[in-house]
This record gives sequence, C-alpha cells and structure tokens, in this order.
Amino acid sequence: MKYTAVFLWLALTALQSSALEVGDMAPDFSLQGTDGKIHTLSDYRNKLSVVLAWFPKAYTRGCTIECKSLAENGHLLKNFSVIYFMASVDPIDKNKGFASEQKADFPLLSDPSKETAKAYDVLHKQGYSVRHTFYIGKNGKIQAIDKRVRPATSAQDMAKTLQNLGTSAIGE
Repeated sequence: MKYTAVFLWLALTALQSSALEVGDMAPDFSLQGTDGKIHTLSDYRNKLSVVLAWFPKAYTRGCTIECKSLAENGHLLKNFSVIYFMASVDPIDKNKGFASEQKADFPLLSDPSKETAKAYDVLHKQGYSVRHTFYIGKNGKIQAIDKRVRPATSAQDMAKTLQNLGTSAIGE
C-alpha cells in the first residue's frame, strides 16, 4: 500500500510538471492583433525574437499600468531585433479600445478561445490569463519566463532581460 501511494504521488507530480520551461519550443499561435493583422509565431522564426507578455484583463489597474509602461518606454525595446506583444483572452474589440486609450504603438493580441493561453499554461481557473512574460528566441525556443512581472517597469525590465539574454540589436 505504501508503494502505491508513492507511485501515485510520482505520477501526479509528473502530470503537474507539464508547464513550459526555458529551452522548450514555444507553442505556435495565430492570434488577431489590435493592428488588424493575424500574428503567427512561426512567421517570426529565424527573423526576430518574440516577447509575449500575457496580461489578465484590459482596463484593469495593473494591466493599464503595464500597457502605459510599454507605450511610453517602447523605445527601449526597439533597439533589439524583437517584436513584442501584450496578449490576453479578451475579445479583440475590447483590446482595440484598450490599446487606443493607452496609445499603444505595438499590437495587443486576443485569444478569446483561450487555446493559446492554455498552451502557454497561463489560463487562470477563473478564465483570465495570468501575468507572465515569455521571451522566445529566433529559433522558437523559450529563453526566459518572467512570472514576477512588475507592471510599472515592464518596458525597462523587458529591455534588461533582452540585453541579459544577448538578444541581437537591430541590424545584427
């Protein structure tokens, strides 16, 4: 009986450790952006690194602060060979209004089906996405995952992480 309990514990632990980790291939996605385009991760492979910043809900306090940080300090990220997005499970119309209100000069992606959020293991049991940022290399592999995003310094923190990862500058 004792061995059965240990086996069950090990099996459950293995199932729970299916979350994405650094070095894993990032799940591909095709999501509508507030810029009117469909953004597909595999389209950027071997061209640009990708930063995918999941946020819980448009128009909420922390998400507004994070979006403003990126809108006001996005110039820090434009020095890198990278495309960056904020993403949520909000419908595209809601994200369009939010992006416009915050003067976001970068696309916000919408995942109303929640399939991509599930693939990235960021879907909260209450149906919104949790605030995690994924740094994906040109090769499609996850280089870093930030699970302690600070909304007010989001742009600065992303730039520092990109620098620490050795992300190439534009033109390199």
